[in-house]
Formats: sequence, structure tokens, C-alpha cells
Amino acid sequence: MLEGFQRHDIESAGATIAAWTGGSGPPLLLLHGYPQTHVAWRRIAPALAREYTVITTDLRGYGESRGPQQVEASAYSKRAMACDQVTVMKHFGFSRFAVIGHDRGARIGYRLALDHPGSVRAFVSLTVIPTSEVWARAGKAFALGAYHWMLFAQPYDLPERLLSGDPDFFLDWTLRKMAKDPSVLSDEALSAYQEAFRRREVRHAMMQDHRAGATIDNEHDLADRATGRTLGCPVLVLWEQGRFDGTETPVQIWRNWATDVEGWAIPGGHLQPEEQPQAVLDAVGPFLARNTVA
Repeated sequence: MLEGFQRHDIESAGATIAAWTGGSGPPLLLLHGYPQTHVAWRRIAPALAREYTVITTDLRGYGESRGPQQVEASAYSKRAMACDQVTVMKHFGFSRFAVIGHDRGARIGYRLALDHPGSVRAFVSLTVIPTSEVWARAGKAFALGAYHWMLFAQPYDLPERLLSGDPDFFLDWTLRKMAKDPSVLSDEALSAYQEAFRRREVRHAMMQDHRAGATIDNEHDLADRATGRTLGCPVLVLWEQGRFDGTETPVQIWRNWATDVEGWAIPGGHLQPEEQPQAVLDAVGPFLARNTVA
């Protein structure tokens, strides 16, 4: 689904990361979210590859990547998963690059920018505020809407067993809930997501990702807040229109984490790279052009 992109497999600290590369120009890393794979960028990556060297990966344990199969979740901390991406970019000869992350990929992206400040030239967060900020605001509406955050964070192997009963039904329910218009998910993309989600080890990686989000990732965020550590790169944040209707916007939240922040709401649901690819491209194009000059 990424015509002209080449597949690579890169070893990284107990994991094997599948990566696809295409285009030429300044390096740009694309990180997908749950419950997807690199296929989520099929409507974005080819357009960006006209001006950038685009690298997109399957996150540790997701899709075609492989990750540790263990009970303890620290191997799926965003710190560990960010190190995977630094290893991937170094493999291709890039020590400094821009990052666009959606959903879980954006959580890895901002952790990468915090832990490796010299590596990230610019960061785009699609639909995400920092993990500790989510937990601090979690209430009834969040628990009902983002039920998988609560379910997947349960101890091994309760959610793994529950999802094994009918993974196709759970995945279909999830994607339809996330997308304002589920018809944007092509049969080919759905097939790729189903093929991955049917694999026990992929589902386990997703559980571990969320377990880490409820524990070690939150701890890392709180430690950064306590010391005043912030992102040293420009940040662009896009979110779903209608999601933040109060006085506090994601831009305001991110300004606690970075000094150079801009952003706005765009139409559609949660799956922005698939539902609103042109709106995403219209936003990230000027932002990257301003912030990726060597």
C-alpha cells in the first residue's frame, strides 16, 4: 500500500522493527497508533515523500515488528519504544529528524523528543496530549469512551484471554468507534489490521503498551514535570473538532511541555491520517517547511 517504499528489518534491543522508506530530502519519521500499523500512513506518506525522506515503522510488537513476549511491561515503555526509533533512524544515517506521531505513536514521539533532545528537529502530535495529562483529567466520560485504556492496563493475562475469543469483532468495534466515517477504512487496510490483530503476540504487545502507559510512562512524565524538563523543538498539535470544547485546549496543555507550540482542531474522528489526510497535509506542510531546514 506504500508504492515505491522499501521494506527493512532492523534489530533493536530485543526487538525487530519493520521499517519502510521512500522519497528524498530531509528525514521524517512517521509513527502510527493503536490498533493500526504503518498502513495508517498510506494516504500521507507518498505525498510527504515528494519532499522528504520518509521512514515509517511498525511500533515494537505491532504489525510486522517483533517485541518481547513477557509479563513485565517495562519493555514496552515509551522510553524503550523511542529508543527503537532512534536506532532505526541511525540505521539509515539520520541523527536529527522530524517526527509525526498519531495516537500511541505520538506518545513515543514526545518521549523521543524529551529523552533525545538533539535528535528531534520538529514534532507533530495528532490527537494526543501527554500521558500524565490524560490520567490527571480522566473521569467518567474518558473511562467510557477510551475503555481500552482501562481494559488493556489490567494484569497479564486477563485482557489477552478476553480478546482471544473474537479478535475480529473487537477490532471492528474499535475502528468504527474511532472513525467518524468508517467508510474511509479501505478493505485492503482493514485486512492488514485484521491480519495483525489476529496474532496473539501482536495483541499482547498492545496490552503491554497500555500497561506501560498506566505505570512507567506516567512515572516518567511526572518526573519530567517535577524537574521542569520540556521539549526543545517546535510542536504542532492537531485534534478532533468538538473533542475539546472547554476553555482548555491541547495547545494550552502542550505549552506546559514546550515553549514553541501551535495547533488547531480539524474535522473528522480520531483516525486523522486516514479520515482527513488532506487536512493533515495542509497543516504539517508549512510547519515542516519552517522547521526542517538544516
